[in-house]
Amino acid sequence: MDSWVTALCERLGVPVDDVDVGAILDLARDAAHTVERPAAPVTAFIAGYAAATKGGGAAAVNAAIDTAGELARDWNDGPDAATPPLQ
Repeated sequence: MDSWVTALCERLGVPVDDVDVGAILDLARDAAHTVERPAAPVTAFIAGYAAATKGGGAAAVNAAIDTAGELARDWNDGPDAATPPLQ
């Protein structure tokens, strides 16, 4: 995995020191287990995209991962799932 991440970062021009593989895998796990399995790669992509729109770098990536992870861990079929249906 380390050699893949290094090679991918070099090819894409991303500083390898800015990539926290453990945090990315934790985010993917949370999305896969609490949302649904296909949410894992989509969530990771969107978190990366969000970080890029905020200037990139490790701080922006960590903030996006934290925000997306929190939403995924709290997910319960949507943000309004806890609201009882109208009678």
